[in-house]
Amino acid sequence: MSTRRGLRLPAGLHDDSIVGRVYDTRMIRRLWEYVKPHRALVALSLALMIAVSAAQLVQPWLVMVAIDEHIRTGDLGGLAWIAGLFLLALTGEFLLRYAQLYVLEWTGQNVVYDLRTTVFAHLQRLPSSFFDRNPIGRLMTRVTSDVEAINEAFASGLVMMLADLFKLAVIVAILLWMDWRLALVAFAIVPPMIALSWFFRLRLRQIYRDVRRLVARLNAFLQENVTGMRLVQLFGRERQNLAEFERLNRDHRDAELSAVAYDSSFSSVAELVASITLAAIVWAGGWRLLAAAITFGTLVAFIEYAGKFFQPVQQLSQRFAVMQAAMASAERIFGVLDVEPSIRSPEAPRALPGRPRGEIAFEDVTFAYNEGEPVLRDISLEIRPGERVAVVGWTGSGKTTLIRLLVRLYDVQDGRIRLDGVDIRELAVPDLRRAVGVVLQEPFLFSGTIGDNITLGDERIDGEKVRRALELTGAQRFVSSLPGGLDEEVKERGSNLSVGERQMISFARALAFDPAVLILDEATASVDPETEQALQYAMSTLMHGRTSIVIAHRLATVRDADRILVLHKGRLVEQGTHDELLAKSDGIYRTLYTLQAAG
Repeated sequence: MSTRRGLRLPAGLHDDSIVGRVYDTRMIRRLWEYVKPHRALVALSLALMIAVSAAQLVQPWLVMVAIDEHIRTGDLGGLAWIAGLFLLALTGEFLLRYAQLYVLEWTGQNVVYDLRTTVFAHLQRLPSSFFDRNPIGRLMTRVTSDVEAINEAFASGLVMMLADLFKLAVIVAILLWMDWRLALVAFAIVPPMIALSWFFRLRLRQIYRDVRRLVARLNAFLQENVTGMRLVQLFGRERQNLAEFERLNRDHRDAELSAVAYDSSFSSVAELVASITLAAIVWAGGWRLLAAAITFGTLVAFIEYAGKFFQPVQQLSQRFAVMQAAMASAERIFGVLDVEPSIRSPEAPRALPGRPRGEIAFEDVTFAYNEGEPVLRDISLEIRPGERVAVVGWTGSGKTTLIRLLVRLYDVQDGRIRLDGVDIRELAVPDLRRAVGVVLQEPFLFSGTIGDNITLGDERIDGEKVRRALELTGAQRFVSSLPGGLDEEVKERGSNLSVGERQMISFARALAFDPAVLILDEATASVDPETEQALQYAMSTLMHGRTSIVIAHRLATVRDADRILVLHKGRLVEQGTHDELLAKSDGIYRTLYTLQAAG
């Protein structure tokens, strides 16, 4: 295990590979936890498989009876009955197989639904540090194609292997009953097939690990480049990006071809061994027939049963390929599920008395994203309820980190943070984050309606609260001008709205949730002056009556703050009002302000 930013991660998760020996039984045992709730459907599927096998296995026996008891004796009436039973067995096999495959797929989809939901729910509980280290494209692969590989294993691998084992056991008993000497000839295929399966199994597992790893890299590359397509085009990186994509795509193709080569080799060798064994059965059976030890009908039925015996043995390659792909995917899925959330609510969380007052205290707080590289050093400060505080400093001074710690996107490594006198680690995480509202520099909107983006599905925020939030922030004017109003559809990431409009919705969202503490992280930095004026009005409405922390690069926007905190190289070096800080002839704030004014 490795530890990064206070988060315990399985070894190798970051480079998208699984290191060490993996036991199939352990994976099957873990997957069974997701199958167990649907065990009634599994039992029904297995029962249908047994019925299908019975319908299949009765057919050679009917052929034997038809030859020995009716064709040889000229009993056409009895032959007609046997033919009718044979047709009935074929029809039953068709109907039962349809039902069995439908139930099996139904079960598999339920298992996939539960597993995919579990993975997504777990991802939402992981801290920001996990997403800093793992590309989004790779995580999307876990939730989509890796989970789908599990369904393929369930529908075409594990359960079908159980059915094959049942069929093999019945056929073995029938062959021994019909003629044990010929049966030994048929069973000669088993040792070489076991050796071949073991040989190819070890190689296929590693190949499918490589395939899944390369699929994840392709997805990560695509996600990153499609998201940043405008920048790619502006800087003319199309040729370089295409070359990189071709390299990743070629590596994936080669890995898939390696898997196909091993799978095809196993299938071909298995087919050859089965054909040789069948030829040996015909030769030995011919001698037994000439010696009158068996009847002609028995030999025909024996060859039919032997063919059905070879069929599941030959399908081992396909089953193994599916299972190896699934095991590789299961390793990766459980690699994510095994990541323990480092930020969680305590077992017995403390409750804030009534509505939070918004009193904040940082006590000797030190934090580092990477060990030995502290971003904040011994930060101690107090913010009074209702106070408007601005945080300024050079880029990289730790301004945004201060906010991330307050809302527990990360946890402090030394010191503590209090809200209304309570250590925030003693509060339930949802309670803490409901008490602290954040408006970011880059507003993020989800696909859906404008109303949905304000309430975020919180049933406590009704239509009246939404309308009031829009009016108080000044967003009602542009929302009412849209054809759909609050029901106007928002495209992916709000691409059909301007930056200013998206930010207005973010302000309305923050006001609708009515937090005790408001954080504005460069909330007006990405808009034009006219829109900024409207947003400044919305900001003043938002900050009224609540504790407010404003992170700003443009110092002209924080002149009216009750207090300005100046961070420098992770330390709190100055604090005071705008005029007090300007009065310091050698102060960092004065230097920053002078440089911006000159600029």
